[in-house]
Amino acid sequence: MTTQTLPATAAPSWLRLHALEAWFEFLRVLRTPAFALPTLCFPVVFYLVFGIVVPGDWGSVHKASYLMATYGAFGVMGPALFGFGVGLALERKQGLLELKRVSPMPASAYFLAKIAMSVAFAFVVVALLAAVGVGLGDVSLPAAAWAQLLAVLMLGTLPFCAIGLFIGTMAKGEAAVAIVNLVYLPMSLLGGLWLPLKVFPAAVQSMAVALPSWHLGQMALGAVGQVQGVPFGLHAAALGATTLLFLALAALRLRRE
Repeated sequence: MTTQTLPATAAPSWLRLHALEAWFEFLRVLRTPAFALPTLCFPVVFYLVFGIVVPGDWGSVHKASYLMATYGAFGVMGPALFGFGVGLALERKQGLLELKRVSPMPASAYFLAKIAMSVAFAFVVVALLAAVGVGLGDVSLPAAAWAQLLAVLMLGTLPFCAIGLFIGTMAKGEAAVAIVNLVYLPMSLLGGLWLPLKVFPAAVQSMAVALPSWHLGQMALGAVGQVQGVPFGLHAAALGATTLLFLALAALRLRRE
């Protein structure tokens, strides 16, 4: 009796596992019109209407540049909040999260894939806003300002990924959509991303400093030169603290399941 030894196959590398999971996550959400279309289109349509079509003299402020920065912040929040918040809640309900937990796939691949998807969608949103701003809004920035704006907005997805992750661990199934909207839309409006904060009462303006959307918006406005003397370090620290807080809350919640 003879035995045959099957040829050994090399286990996929850590990098390949993470890259594949990120690619499949991106394809999954891209093929979900209920996610992809609003995420990509809403910020651009709002910017086109309020930043380009609706007339208005903002004095020394260049309206198209100002709103490109704030709608950029609004645009990158969406993929992070919905990608994590709704995606995780639905996958928990369907049992996919439990399946992934017991699979050989590293746990980090699941979460990093969603972060990569959020950043990729955020990049597309910013690129579309920049194309509209340059093509129709007479936005003109030096290369360094474009690079700074892109870096701010890409890194600015992280605290909202953490908030979305926490929502996804708390909400059940489709209820996450309503909860994310209740967080996303008021946070955007009260953070000064749709309209300048000066149009709101003083009490609302003072509350904005507690919102991560306001900190991200201020950094974006500083990058395009529409707000002077922006303390980038202070805003980055506030966003970093938000990220760590909600990551810790989400980790505690996941450990209890």
